[in-house]
Amino acid sequence: MNEDRVILSSEQKALRVNLNQDVYGTFAEIGAGQEVVRHFFRAGGASGTIAKAMSAYDKDFSDAIYGREAKGRYVCKPRLMNMLKHEYDLMEERLDREDHPTKCFFSYANTIATINFQKTVQGHGWMGVRFQTTPQSEANTVIIHLRFHENDAILQQLTCGIMGVNLLYGCAFFHTQPKELLLSLYDNLSRDQIEIDMIEMNGPDFHDVDNRLLSLQLVKNGMTSAVIFSPDGRNLQAADVLYKKNILAIRGSFRPVTKVNIDMIMKGFKMFEREHRVVPDNIQVLFEITLSNLKSDGDIDEQDFLDRADILCSLGQTVLISNYTEYYKLVEYFSRYTKKRMGLIMGVNNLLEVFNEKYYRDLNGGILESFGILFSRDLKIYLYPWREKNKKEFYTAANAPIHPRLKPLFDYLTFNGRMVDIQDFNESILDVYSRDCLDMIRAGEPGWEEKVPTYVDTIIKDNRLFGYDPDKVIEPGSSGKKKTRPSKV
Repeated sequence: MNEDRVILSSEQKALRVNLNQDVYGTFAEIGAGQEVVRHFFRAGGASGTIAKAMSAYDKDFSDAIYGREAKGRYVCKPRLMNMLKHEYDLMEERLDREDHPTKCFFSYANTIATINFQKTVQGHGWMGVRFQTTPQSEANTVIIHLRFHENDAILQQLTCGIMGVNLLYGCAFFHTQPKELLLSLYDNLSRDQIEIDMIEMNGPDFHDVDNRLLSLQLVKNGMTSAVIFSPDGRNLQAADVLYKKNILAIRGSFRPVTKVNIDMIMKGFKMFEREHRVVPDNIQVLFEITLSNLKSDGDIDEQDFLDRADILCSLGQTVLISNYTEYYKLVEYFSRYTKKRMGLIMGVNNLLEVFNEKYYRDLNGGILESFGILFSRDLKIYLYPWREKNKKEFYTAANAPIHPRLKPLFDYLTFNGRMVDIQDFNESILDVYSRDCLDMIRAGEPGWEEKVPTYVDTIIKDNRLFGYDPDKVIEPGSSGKKKTRPSKV
């Protein structure tokens, strides 16, 4: 973030927008989000900015204007997109360009549900802006999904108003700096008040923006703890992916994906789909990368992140980026969206970390509290064997070196079937480690191709991922001294 940027109040931002004679558009707010346009009316000079402000609070009126949603939901992305398109099209249809030659049109919209009276539903919503940056250009679109954390509907409405002002202001003045636009959304707000767990920027002014990097920025900057994107690289809202699903997750560095990773997910999936209370067609598989893993070599390398994402997406996988170092926090996150049976696939080496008490010193109940959170849910852990380098013996649940003080807890969980071994694993690949593959790729050493799944080696070579350089490749059969291939002319 630009530390020299002066953060304006919501009133100052609204006034600056109003005084810009080239910004002109409409506001449409449904549900509980009736707070944004108020800032612009009260700031002064609103006639230069607001062509129309409306609220279709009644559902029948809303349907008559924007059409019915297929699933009957009103606080959803499709409703927001319909609102933005409908209102923007009306701007172009009803306003003669000859009368507004310098105007850049916009449509702002939101659909919001605040906390309910019983305080059992916390509140969330969608807001977005469709806008031009020059009078003749095609429109851009920025949309965000919000989760409210305040425990009072009025406070949530006020927070929504500030966020809406920040969003419109950012689109007007920071559209050339997408990261700055993103960071400015929290001006005069904190994560304790509101969480942004999904953002998407599209349009001619954002053609160089990779929305996956924006997702990464949300987690990196503490705006949310987890983001999801689809195999085709689209940012997804968690509820749309996880709601009432049987979730099966595997955590790793995937730097690169190895045959071990694929064997883990394939064998674990076969066991999971046979479980009681698991519907095979309802399973959502997630490949999770933690923020701490992305920072393993220091600060986050965005290209390294994209390399991992490209591989997983090419394999048709849905990717989760999270700041949940401890597994119990990950399961707690999943539990927001589903009560169905869930599964975690992990190596025995990861299980040993789960049973390391140092990770739970901040909990009053220590490791027992974390396990209470884990296994009070309908959760099953599938253990893949692990072998230390240069050792013949491998570890399973039967011989895992659990500390004697925690062995009774471990035995209880295995006896009750909450943790089970993956039986039909491929022992011949237990000596494959992602870090070794990465070092070989970067050094140009041959043989790493046999350690990764079919086609992954081709993807790495064709796209030069993870530092692969064909001019550094060591020819098979050469001496230990590195030889480089001659450059092609």
